[in-house]
Amino acid sequence: METVQIVAILGVLAAWAVLFYTILRWGPGLAGRSVRCPQKDVRAKLVVEQREDEFGSLRVVDVRKCSLFPDSPITCNKECLSRL
Repeated sequence: METVQIVAILGVLAAWAVLFYTILRWGPGLAGRSVRCPQKDVRAKLVVEQREDEFGSLRVVDVRKCSLFPDSPITCNKECLSRL
């Protein structure tokens, strides 16, 4: 194989790797967020579930974990979703 072909193949592989990393990092799935809790008026760290609402836009649909409820299930009304 010639050097130009090897460089072209490595360039394509690098482009695919960047694409997959971008989708995994900023795409749908679980993501960490920080928001001020509307009920307790303190800062809370959340793990939220994001889904693709339309092509190219993400929407937060659920709160999976909250720092204000460390060991128990989330029992609030999840009003913090409107602040994300």
